[in-house]
Amino acid sequence: MSENIFIGGGGDGYGAPQSLLLDKANRHGLIAGATGTGKTVTLQILAEGFSAAGVPVFLSDVKGDLSGLAVSGSPDFKLHEPFMSRAETIGLDLQYDSFPVTFWDLFGEKGHPIRATVAEMGPLLLARLMDLTDVQEGVLNVAFRVADEEGLPLLDLKDLQALLVWVGQNAKDLSLRYGNVAASSVGAIQRQLLVLENQGGSALFGEPALDLADMMRTRDGMGEINILASDQLMGSPRLYATFLLWLLSELFEELPEVGNPDKPKLVFFFDEAHLLFDDAPKALVDKVEQVARLIRSKGVGVYFVTQNPGDIPDDVLGQLGNRVQHALRAFTAKDRKELKTAAETYRDNPSFDTAAAIQEVGTGEAVTSFLDRKGIPSVVERTLIRPPSSQLGPIDEKSRKIIMQASDMAGKYDKTLDRDSAFEMLRKRADTAAKAAEAAEAEEERLEEKEREFKAARRYDGGNSGRSTSRRSSSNSFGGALASAVAKELKGTTGRRLVRGILGGLFKGR
Repeated sequence: MSENIFIGGGGDGYGAPQSLLLDKANRHGLIAGATGTGKTVTLQILAEGFSAAGVPVFLSDVKGDLSGLAVSGSPDFKLHEPFMSRAETIGLDLQYDSFPVTFWDLFGEKGHPIRATVAEMGPLLLARLMDLTDVQEGVLNVAFRVADEEGLPLLDLKDLQALLVWVGQNAKDLSLRYGNVAASSVGAIQRQLLVLENQGGSALFGEPALDLADMMRTRDGMGEINILASDQLMGSPRLYATFLLWLLSELFEELPEVGNPDKPKLVFFFDEAHLLFDDAPKALVDKVEQVARLIRSKGVGVYFVTQNPGDIPDDVLGQLGNRVQHALRAFTAKDRKELKTAAETYRDNPSFDTAAAIQEVGTGEAVTSFLDRKGIPSVVERTLIRPPSSQLGPIDEKSRKIIMQASDMAGKYDKTLDRDSAFEMLRKRADTAAKAAEAAEAEEERLEEKEREFKAARRYDGGNSGRSTSRRSSSNSFGGALASAVAKELKGTTGRRLVRGILGGLFKGR
């Protein structure tokens, strides 16, 4: 097995051949550059290199171009023609090949469905997903605490909606325990849930939830390349970014520490990474920084793909040791400032001006810097990116369906499960409360009827006298008083108390 992934090289005007060392690949990386400068091809050859080394890969296919990883390239394919001379220039003996691919899709159309439960997503990411205020996020945290204490599993959106109704109807009692729980905040969260549903978010939540082991498989010694179809998902950019961050967080939480492995356990490509940080609250940025800093010890390499390095917060950018910088354009003063900042993040090469090189490189070229054997960033070099071995561009829908049908994941996630969870449990409580209320009302009516009969009997026997009558009247008076007391206690109170106390009429009318 090779110890590195060959990225590219060059002839006159270019630097030494560039490779990514596998034992430094979990130190994370950056692929940056303006639209149309070759980021997708760089991502493709990195995915190929990791797969060939037995490292599973997860990436999102934003434009639909990366499905070609599943089939072999060909010199006759028109998109490969410009690369033939490049392979000769950089001294590459290009061998065409296909790679093991599993297609995934939140909407279950272009890949196997991929889901998480509401509980797994957690209040922090859900608050980000729904763009909640701090106050509304606090109420959402209360709802999650109540679900935990009451043993109410939160699996899908209807579970969360039912729980929020219960929280709203019991806001007064909950406020005494957890602080102010305003009905207006509950209503705002419910409205945002409706927006999320309209954006297709309900497809993300439910069971069977994704088993991370299914993302970390190998096939015939090659790492599985997991491709998330994201062309439709990009219509909801917040949903896209939050889902990828959830997946990254789950890997961080569940994987064991492995130290510094010879090669990563998984490599995660975060395309359109700026969506993760746009208007993100500090708590979320801090979480990303924490995950990026610590997840490498679990053998996971994270590679951010974006147009400009400035899209990434400095605390995160400083942890990205392996970098491929495609061309940046400097049309405005802001562009020039960002270009200068990007150049300053590289270790200078005395042979050329880095900022000028970033402007001058053409499509399929880049300035690169990778960690050396000692973990130190190498000097920046101008590099011709190597051609991929798999097909450039997308495959047709027929080929995609054939690959999906032959996949080990076929059938495992396709059918949604709907086991008892918060929604069903709260409905059962409502039904039980309603039946108890009905029984109490029936008993109330029976006692009232007894009381009426007793009063009617007293009026009828009112003129009689004698010892037996007196004794009977005394007995009936006591019984009537008892019945009246019980009826008074039940009348208009007990049934309603049962319903309100247990559930507050949550499912009335169902």
